[in-house]
Amino acid sequence: MLHIFKSTIMELKKEPLDIDFVVEPKPLTKKEKLAISEFIKTDKAKRALKEKHAAKAKSEKRQNEPA
Repeated sequence: MLHIFKSTIMELKKEPLDIDFVVEPKPLTKKEKLAISEFIKTDKAKRALKEKHAAKAKSEKRQNEPA
């Protein structure tokens, strides 16, 4: 069981002090923008469905409880 907890612990990675990281942003292509949009739509739909199922299960659980 200990191995389960070990894998979920995040470690802080320190940036070396004598190195500068320079990133030059480049604009997204239309294809990349569409891919990101599609991913977000799909993810929102999955989350909404998951929440809907969770709410339904919760309400069913309450109905099945003895009074």
